[in-house]
Amino acid sequence: MTGLPAEPVVGFVRALRGAGVDVPISCSVTFAEALGALDITRREQVYWAGRATLVRRPEDIETYDSVFAGYWESARAAGPEATTAQSLTLMVDDPDADESTDDGDASEQDPAESLELRFSSVEVLRHKDFAEWSDDELSESRRLMGHLRLVGEPRRSLRQRPSGARGDRPDLRRTIRLAIAAHGEPIHRRWTSAAIRPRRLVLILDVSGSMEPYARALIRFAHAAVAGRQRVEVFALGTRLTRITRELGRRDVDEAVSRAAERVVDWSGGTRIGEGLRAFNDLWGQRGTARGATVVILSDGWDRGDPDILDRQMSRLSRLAHRIVWVNPLKVTPGYAPLARGMAAALPYIDRFVEGHNLLALEELSAIITGADTGRTRQTVRGMMSSPGRNVS
Repeated sequence: MTGLPAEPVVGFVRALRGAGVDVPISCSVTFAEALGALDITRREQVYWAGRATLVRRPEDIETYDSVFAGYWESARAAGPEATTAQSLTLMVDDPDADESTDDGDASEQDPAESLELRFSSVEVLRHKDFAEWSDDELSESRRLMGHLRLVGEPRRSLRQRPSGARGDRPDLRRTIRLAIAAHGEPIHRRWTSAAIRPRRLVLILDVSGSMEPYARALIRFAHAAVAGRQRVEVFALGTRLTRITRELGRRDVDEAVSRAAERVVDWSGGTRIGEGLRAFNDLWGQRGTARGATVVILSDGWDRGDPDILDRQMSRLSRLAHRIVWVNPLKVTPGYAPLARGMAAALPYIDRFVEGHNLLALEELSAIITGADTGRTRQTVRGMMSSPGRNVS
């Protein structure tokens, strides 16, 4: 990258992030390396280098084009002052390294002539696909997923609680008790209001062979939800449905995952989503587990069963649950369309269709579960089904 100005590269990445495009640091470094091998005076080469390295979702292309036109045209108008050569240094934070070893290197360089980019392994891990995780990174996920706030969306309960201000109903018991102390005069009136409780969360995790690269990370996500001691139920779905809430309730994540794997006899087997949802609706859903709950299905949608059964069971589930969220790790794939017969049958009954391939996607899923994300209605999802080849969100 000799002679390549670093400020325009970093500034362009910041402009994309400011416009809402998610650009990881690793992609920024790749973009800078690509420009070092190209003729940066040719607009089309710079454009395609950025589009190939910085844009990861088709819906971000329009934003990229707008930011590219505005940013590079302004950089060209700035004249030769913007093309001052500046060295670009990539720094990696090593938690085991001695801090004193950095002083010598830092003193040899002029800070006015160099620009340092630092990134940590945690930040890289948030954007890394679960299918590419190593065993060490999987162990690190225990701490990272422990920071996720997995509490069901708040709802009004039928139970009443004392209210300091004027509430929904008068509290006759407390009002009369105070009136007796005041010789029968109801001078102080007391009120009650509806209590707020978190909605029950139901996680249905596909553990079939096609989901093997992602199931080992997603089951740790389920453990983080159960370990929070909230109203959570977890089921494993393969050729049959298996409840693993009790197994995942142990504090030690490795022990919990090991016991859950022993409990699920069809791990890495086939998938019959329709039959599994029918078992859930018959044994759990209609008995209260799914009533008013947020149901999250983590599956790639590949189903060996009858799609008509899946259609009927998703219809039943949609009438019981407050909201159905489908998490598909394959959704991030460029040009992905929900054309698998299982996915296509379930899509009309889904409230949110989201990604689930990395930690950043699970953080967004946590926001949906807690109600911090307003979400979209089923009508919006149905309307987007008419556009083949387009991602549904």
